[in-house]
Amino acid sequence: MYQHLYQHFLSGHQGKQHFASHSHHFWPDVTRQAMLEYWDLSAVHSDEKWQQVFGDKVPATQQLLADVLGSKHPQQLVFAPNTHELVMRLLSCFDWRQPVRILTTDSEFYSFQRQVSRLQEDGQVELTVIPTAPYADFEQRFIAAANEAEFDLVFCSQVFFNSGVALTDLNTFVQQLAAATDAMIVIDGYHGFMALPLDVSTIEHRIFYLAGSYKYAQAGEGCCFMLTPAGNQYRPFYTGWFAEFGALQQERSAQVPYSEDGFRFAGATMDFSALYRLHAVLQLFQQQNITVAKIHQYVQQLQQAFLQQLKAVDQSILGEKQLLRRDLSLHGHFLTFALEDAAIAESLSRYLKQNHILTDFRGNRLRFGFAMYQRAEQFDLSCLSFFSHKK
Repeated sequence: MYQHLYQHFLSGHQGKQHFASHSHHFWPDVTRQAMLEYWDLSAVHSDEKWQQVFGDKVPATQQLLADVLGSKHPQQLVFAPNTHELVMRLLSCFDWRQPVRILTTDSEFYSFQRQVSRLQEDGQVELTVIPTAPYADFEQRFIAAANEAEFDLVFCSQVFFNSGVALTDLNTFVQQLAAATDAMIVIDGYHGFMALPLDVSTIEHRIFYLAGSYKYAQAGEGCCFMLTPAGNQYRPFYTGWFAEFGALQQERSAQVPYSEDGFRFAGATMDFSALYRLHAVLQLFQQQNITVAKIHQYVQQLQQAFLQQLKAVDQSILGEKQLLRRDLSLHGHFLTFALEDAAIAESLSRYLKQNHILTDFRGNRLRFGFAMYQRAEQFDLSCLSFFSHKK
């Protein structure tokens, strides 16, 4: 249905079944021209290119992102090369002379989990970690924890990277959190953005929303973004000169000035070729009327076709008991199977790769991702018959 948009990447992976879009999503062909556009701009204008970058591409990309998010405040979006930089900027808003109290889950991606775990080692943060499993009552348990203690920061994913399980209703979840705590609320939307339909218009005043282009925004590494609440007065001490863009005309004072929009959380000089790629993808989808709802519906069909074929193959290693899920009608764009241990997950992933099926694993969890450039009739899982019930 959509393969004509991905000819370069499909050609590069000819003969392979790519079930790793949740890790490195293929880029549409338009991103190649976007890279060349940025190169040509640099060649012709060098230092003077920044007027076009910040005067044209940045606001245009902010608006395209806002359209997908349902945000009314595109100027509240800020960019960075990775989400770790944005996480550190948020953490730097707090007074580290006393431990920062954080409520989070046991299923956050490493850009957050590793950093706060390291800070915890030195007593700079106090972590309250809520298990995501059992999934059925996760939201209730998490909100109850927010009610039971005082926190400075609440951090939770929209779709959990180690299972694909999604929050049942992000808006209701945030509204209940906001009623329970005055803490900064951060939603990691990386595995949800451009996968699950979303409208943040009723909650954007209360959340910081993190995502990026490497997954379902399909533009590759190097362009992450954060939607920030309008009117917030946080002053991150991990700050770069981009954060002063909206305040360059202010009279100098003893206190460091900050932009009054999303660039309050900006860093410094970065490679904007990734933003050019992101702009090209979002513009393409807008022009082709490829909405997130359409993408999600198509991927759901792929997932069902995959599970049906998995049942049809005489195999015993990837069954319903291993599949992590709550409600597949509201699930991320990858399916996760929990195996006995990490060694089995690794060896099975390696076996599949030898048979030209590309997946990935996290610990004991093997993940299969689905994307617009796949077609259900091209799925071939027959190699799994090696793990026949009869053996």
